[in-house]
Amino acid sequence: MFPPDLHITTFNIHKGFSQFNRRMMVHELRESLRHLNPDIVFLQEVQGLHLGHAENHDDWPDSAQHEFLAEDVWSDSAYGHNVLYDHGHHGNAILSRFPILHSHNQDVTHLQFEKRGLLHCRIEVPNGPAVHCVCVHLSLFGYSRRKQVSALADYLNRMAEPRSPLIIAGDFNDWGNGAGRRLTQSLGLTEVFSDRGGLPVRSFPAAMPMFRLDRIYVRGFNVQQTKVHCGQPWSKISDHAALSAHLARHGS
Repeated sequence: MFPPDLHITTFNIHKGFSQFNRRMMVHELRESLRHLNPDIVFLQEVQGLHLGHAENHDDWPDSAQHEFLAEDVWSDSAYGHNVLYDHGHHGNAILSRFPILHSHNQDVTHLQFEKRGLLHCRIEVPNGPAVHCVCVHLSLFGYSRRKQVSALADYLNRMAEPRSPLIIAGDFNDWGNGAGRRLTQSLGLTEVFSDRGGLPVRSFPAAMPMFRLDRIYVRGFNVQQTKVHCGQPWSKISDHAALSAHLARHGS
């Protein structure tokens, strides 16, 4: 039997700063994620290292952001750096209560000035088959997004059995939902919010969401409950809303 409920969250954390980089919010972010208490967390714009912030902020964490956020709650974590610069790097991360059996960061950069990657983890969920989890942050440009979605579909068709449980979550920057349609067609996915009028939920900006940028796609799960975490206090933490979903395996 698959566990009856799997709680997941996706969040573009804006490198640990509030909208317009007004305040460093890493500690508030950690407390908010712990209050949500999901089993698996998909994070985008995670600061793996920033020497300037470490020097300028007395309370900047000593460890990488994904390690700081996971400490004492999520026993396993994985990070894939996508953008490298002289003073540090940032990318995507996955935090998990369950063992991460394998992780791989797939480079899907299309434009050299806009580095992108897909962080893929295979996670051993108790009493059920391992779940393929992919954290994404796609391009701002439509043509590049189409290339990246095709690369994602090709990669997963090689790496995952066609009927294996799959979760893809993150910041899709998909203004027109074209990437979403291609994903559902090529990988048999369902977007967890789309039963509400057939469209993904609005998630940006977090104070008053207008644009449908962030998504959670699943295969092999029934969607039990979803929630958009916007307004205060979330809008003080990042410019994106966080999205959560409670999932149950088909047939459970």
